[in-house]
Amino acid sequence: MSFFDEDDEPRGNPRPRRSAAVGGGSTDQQTLLVRRAVAIGGLVLIFVLLIFALKSCANSRKENALKDYNREVSSIVKESDTQIGAPFFQLMGQSSSTSPQDLQTNISGYRVQSEALLKQARSLNVPSEMKGAQQSLLMALEFRRDGLAAIAAKIRTALGDSGDAANTAITQIAGQMQTFLASDVLYQARVKPMITQAFKDAKITGQSTPTSRFLPGIEWLDEKTVAAELNQQLTGSGARRTGQIAPGTHGTGLDSVSVGNTTLQTGAPNRLPASADTAFVVKFTNQGENDEFDIKVSVLIEGGGKPIRVTRTVNTVAKGQTAEATLGLGQKPPTGAAVTVKVTVGKVPGEQKTDNNTASYDVLFTSG
Repeated sequence: MSFFDEDDEPRGNPRPRRSAAVGGGSTDQQTLLVRRAVAIGGLVLIFVLLIFALKSCANSRKENALKDYNREVSSIVKESDTQIGAPFFQLMGQSSSTSPQDLQTNISGYRVQSEALLKQARSLNVPSEMKGAQQSLLMALEFRRDGLAAIAAKIRTALGDSGDAANTAITQIAGQMQTFLASDVLYQARVKPMITQAFKDAKITGQSTPTSRFLPGIEWLDEKTVAAELNQQLTGSGARRTGQIAPGTHGTGLDSVSVGNTTLQTGAPNRLPASADTAFVVKFTNQGENDEFDIKVSVLIEGGGKPIRVTRTVNTVAKGQTAEATLGLGQKPPTGAAVTVKVTVGKVPGEQKTDNNTASYDVLFTSG
């Protein structure tokens, strides 16, 4: 066979191409659609989770804002009550041992503190739910500041011996006690309930808002109480005596102090049962040559934690007569430690000798 003969022989046919599997294009399309659906579902899930996360963060921010506001308000009113109100009224009860000028200076200092608290309250970050509470809080703090300012302006006149002017000043000071009462009512009737309601609406539990009491008692609304605390005198009708002090001697002397059947002794330990019903009976005598009016009698217990002070006023004691004042504590005295009980019969105008107006007793209150 020649070379050319071999070339002329037919060659094998080429292997035919494998046709695409029937339905293969349709399968790829379904896979793509499934993948797209899964991706879209994942995106939707992420979006939902993101919404929940944002809502949770918003709720957390709201809760923290409400709690922060409540905490700051609580701190402000506590300072107003304990660092301004309490020492102010204690100072008023000690006016006989403080000069009018020093008394005015100290009260003005309390006014400055009240102004600082008011500015602090104005700078608070107030949530929208607390807008109403904030307005009432600012008003209450303004009442306290303004009341202290007015009393500081009148106190020296009230302690002077200038007839009708002193009487008017005492009446005006008693009138300012109304502003303190208004501040307490405003806080209790508006601020505290509004804060409590905001927590309730937000479904926040475990939060409490303290009460606030600047005025220690409604007896301070009476000008006779104010006069007695300032160691001044008013007649039964409420008008202050005018003119000069009546001629002759003036003064009282402390006779005895007893609790139940026990008469307290100075310079010796005294044991008394502790009870909220404990009452001190103070007897004293008008040793002067004139009738005396509105004599303040006080009992002060110190040395067992927070001091306890009780005051009563005896309206009239004729010259040479003995009077008696009963002072109930209204709370259980401290037990387990010796305390000092100081009893004072207030100085009356014109009194020169006062060393027999006060006595101190060492007392141990016992339970049971």
